[in-house]
Amino acid sequence: MPTLYVENLPEDLYEALRTRAREHGKSISAEVTSLLRENVPTPDELARRRSLLQCALRLRARRPRSTRRFPTAEEMQREDRLR
Repeated sequence: MPTLYVENLPEDLYEALRTRAREHGKSISAEVTSLLRENVPTPDELARRRSLLQCALRLRARRPRSTRRFPTAEEMQREDRLR
């Protein structure tokens, strides 16, 4: 497994990492790894996101099955009062 060293880390950032790691019951290294996993997408994750986007765009491009317009909230209230 590759090793990553970070030099010249600002003191306030290091303290924030240490505090966060302590709150989660992890080492600083484990906390940094967790943050990287959550925030840096892998090529597989990027492919999954592209696939999801394509699916959403296809769904958006489909024509609605009904040409009927939906009533506004005011129209539905008025209809309900007239019953």
